[in-house]
Amino acid sequence: GKWWAICVFFLIAVVMISGCRGSRTPPVSRPPAPSVLVDFYRTGGITGLQDRLVIFDNGVAIVSGRTGNYEIELNQTDIERIILLFDQGRFLTLQGNYSGRHGSADLIRYTISYQNKTVSVEDTAVPASIQPAIDELNRIITMSAVLEETSQRSENIMY
Repeated sequence: GKWWAICVFFLIAVVMISGCRGSRTPPVSRPPAPSVLVDFYRTGGITGLQDRLVIFDNGVAIVSGRTGNYEIELNQTDIERIILLFDQGRFLTLQGNYSGRHGSADLIRYTISYQNKTVSVEDTAVPASIQPAIDELNRIITMSAVLEETSQRSENIMY
């Protein structure tokens, strides 16, 4: 009797302890983290530019420069246009560096990373095939500055 009572007690204790371990929650399926589509950096020029544009494949773009950091949202059409411009410009076949004439002053240098390839170009030596992509990336930086200025102006009016 005594051993039987101890065994029953032990069995109940084991069952209770195993029940207290908590239930496992099924893993939450998170969407994959966005990856960088384009990393664009422009420096130099007469005004001493230092702008960077990072575009993620989910449409989020971060613009950073002397005036601050801004986040903008690009739509799917914008993303597809950027991919098309890089493909049409045969970016992946370009050399790694295109320098302007030695002694040229106030040149803007663009450093562009796309699909694990980085190309640096100076504005007097940009291959014609990639100029439309650079123009589009410059347009996005300019657009973000205008949007930020507009939102700051409206905040000043509200307060």
